[in-house]
Amino acid sequence: MDIRQFQGLMKTLFFERDTERGTMKTFAWFVEEVGELAHELRQLDAGKATDKASVEQEFGDVLAWLCSLANLAGIDLEQAAAAKYPQKCSKCGKSPCECDAT
Repeated sequence: MDIRQFQGLMKTLFFERDTERGTMKTFAWFVEEVGELAHELRQLDAGKATDKASVEQEFGDVLAWLCSLANLAGIDLEQAAAAKYPQKCSKCGKSPCECDAT
């Protein structure tokens, strides 16, 4: 499944509910999912027990909520990503990126 297909699936499943909730409340859910992902990544980085499935699930949740927000805003995420990153870094124009890492 590509990004556009997944975004379409999220629209089919949740657009009516997302519309009723509104953009800012949907954004709050997205931020909460990012926080849950951050928690899983901290656990992983600290070498604490966390399973790959939990991390994977949080990445999936973040992507789903991002798609919901894009749907509410009328943004095609696949098009937006391709425009911002056309096979190269958007700042230095190189692939791989040669920007200063600091």
